[in-house]
Amino acid sequence: MIAVIQRVKNAKVTVNKDVAGEINAGFLVYLGIMDADDENDLEKIVEKLITMRIIADEDSKMNKSIVETKGEILLIPQFTLCADTQGLRPSFSKAKNPKEAKVMFENCVKMLISKGIKTEKGVFGAYMQVTSVNDGPITFIINSDKI
Repeated sequence: MIAVIQRVKNAKVTVNKDVAGEINAGFLVYLGIMDADDENDLEKIVEKLITMRIIADEDSKMNKSIVETKGEILLIPQFTLCADTQGLRPSFSKAKNPKEAKVMFENCVKMLISKGIKTEKGVFGAYMQVTSVNDGPITFIINSDKI
C-alpha cells in the first residue's frame, strides 16, 4: 500500500462539480492499494498516518501528530500510485482489483474515523478534481512494505 501524504492548510475534492469531501488543516492523502495488500498493510498505514510527527509545534519544528493537533484527513483513492512505469505506457497489473480495493479504501476511512480523526474522502472510481493549499510544502511517500 502506498500513501502520498501532503500537509495542507485546506483541501477539497469535487466530482461533477459537487464537493465530495473538504477539510481544513491536516493531511491530503492519496492512497494506492496493491494486489498483495491486506488488512495488516491497512493497519500499518493508518497507524503511520495518525502518529507521524510532521506538523509544526510552537518552535516551527515538525514535532506534532495529526491527533495532537486535531487535524483532518482528506483521503483520495489513487490507483495510479500502483503503476509500473518502466515502459512508455504505465501498467496497473499490480493494483488490487477495484471491488476489493474499494472495500479496503472504505475500511481505511472507517479506521481513521474510529481513531478520532475527522476524515473526508473522494469517490472511489470517479473522475475527481482535487484542490489544496500545501503547507510547507510538506510531502511524504509511505509504503506499507517499508514500515
